[in-house]
Amino acid sequence: MSELIELVALRGQVLGRIGDYEWALERAEQLTRNAPADGMAVVARARARSLFHRFADALADLDAAQRLGADPALVNVERAGVFQAIGRYEAALTIYNEAAKGRADVTVLGALATLHAERGEIVAAEQLFDESRSRYRGVSPFPLALLDFQRGLMWLAQGDLHRALTWFKAAVRRVPDYAPAQGHLAEVEAALGEPEVAIARLLPLTTSSDDPDYTASLARILGDAGRADEAAEWRNKTVARYDELIARHPEAFADHAAEFWLDAGDAARAQWLAQMNLEVRQTPRAHELLARAAAFGAFAP
Repeated sequence: MSELIELVALRGQVLGRIGDYEWALERAEQLTRNAPADGMAVVARARARSLFHRFADALADLDAAQRLGADPALVNVERAGVFQAIGRYEAALTIYNEAAKGRADVTVLGALATLHAERGEIVAAEQLFDESRSRYRGVSPFPLALLDFQRGLMWLAQGDLHRALTWFKAAVRRVPDYAPAQGHLAEVEAALGEPEVAIARLLPLTTSSDDPDYTASLARILGDAGRADEAAEWRNKTVARYDELIARHPEAFADHAAEFWLDAGDAARAQWLAQMNLEVRQTPRAHELLARAAAFGAFAP
């Protein structure tokens, strides 16, 4: 069952299906109830809880899994992923570097690459992305597509749209249905002056995915293109979906919902959500989001 939970979670990640994440969490909770002494079942629950940014619960699960006899090296890498998500970069770096001494594979080196990217250490990240790709010996396209996507995110954060475009396109070539890569590719295309291409790319995602990121992007790009009525329709759908998700999983969607409400001009709601996000994860991006929301609120009429 643990393997099935991981596969469904991967499908959710690739296709942008929050329903898959919810299924994975529900089954992981059930699995630990049925086998409370199974360390790997508890690891599965930790991973599922992390998907919804329940990081304190995930760390508690990983401690419990180690006490139950789960592989300490595996548990430590999982713990590093949570540390990275909440902004404890030095702790994550120590664990990843230690793991790389004995297991310098695509997973560990890719995690190191994304960590350096988040810290703004671009030269080190690029070297690790290259090394991670060169170490891959599998046949599945997913690990390499995930690397390409993370590399695109790094360059997008650096403001280099053309390099971001290159890596998002690479991810989509490997896995055409990779929703996050398609969504960010559309974002970059719109920023580079191709809104109609971006709109055409986003429209299928609004039906294949239940993540409001894509309707939010579509609303924004339609609005910028002067198609106000269509933009309003998609914005209303986005509001309804974010309200639903914030009611069920507030920690998981506070950051993207805050971004949406900043764009929509609701300073108070954006600041509330950005503050919630910062309480969950103290990353540079979370601090920057709250600062933007607070500044927007100070100048809002």
